[in-house]
Amino acid sequence: MRVKSVIGVFASLVLIAVVSVVVVLHRSGGGIKLPRIGPECTVRADGEVTLDSVQMANAATITAVGVRKEMPEQAVVVALATAFQESKLENLDDGDRDSVGLFQQRPSQGWGTIEQIKDPRYAAGKFYTALKKVKGWEKMRVTDAAQKVQRSAYPNAYEKWADESRVLARALLGKATGAVACTVTGAPVIRGTDAAAALMAGLKLDWGKKLDFASEEAAGLTVSVSNVSSGWRYAHWLVSHASATGLERVRFGDLEWHAPEGKWQQVTTAGERDNGRVVAEVFS
Repeated sequence: MRVKSVIGVFASLVLIAVVSVVVVLHRSGGGIKLPRIGPECTVRADGEVTLDSVQMANAATITAVGVRKEMPEQAVVVALATAFQESKLENLDDGDRDSVGLFQQRPSQGWGTIEQIKDPRYAAGKFYTALKKVKGWEKMRVTDAAQKVQRSAYPNAYEKWADESRVLARALLGKATGAVACTVTGAPVIRGTDAAAALMAGLKLDWGKKLDFASEEAAGLTVSVSNVSSGWRYAHWLVSHASATGLERVRFGDLEWHAPEGKWQQVTTAGERDNGRVVAEVFS
């Protein structure tokens, strides 16, 4: 009887604890951030956004495609807000009816094949092309511009992601310094020359002809840049894709990012400070 009593008391305490957590979360309106499992990225640029590594990489690709297509910052904001609402910045295999991908585009509606739409670069490019055809989109609210492209059953849903998207766009367009910080733990998924080749391939696919001169090396790669803003575009793109590419370090200007720490810190050696190039090193 005493053992049963102890077990009963323990079960009651567990139940009370669970109920307490639920009540606190309910009263806080979801404001409490529960611990994340796995890599995490924090973006700070006149605001703060926290994403996982997959979301971060997709956001960086959407932004790079916007730059490649010479779309203004507001277009990137609209694209990011749309992907936030449609897929939470995840490249989904399915959705409503035949919708797939980041923007939940439908093959039956002429967006492309499933394989094409599942390519984030293709999907982002198709979105920007459609947005560009919307007359006066630049002066519309984010949600109205997005709705002209998406024709969603929830036309006002995109607006709630506008602030987060502005933070991401500002950082990923290179208008903030050391703004994308991702922590990557565990063994690298790829190393050495294979990692360097994967990084270079990703850069070329995302940036295309907009990519400044880049050279691949055994230990990583170097991207020559014409100005500070361009440098931070590439530096932030590299960090955003670090989890899947075996990236260990990124250095630009007087700051350096290191994968395990996930923070930008001052470069200690004066000779390594360089505003003319972004240096990326992979795990050996």
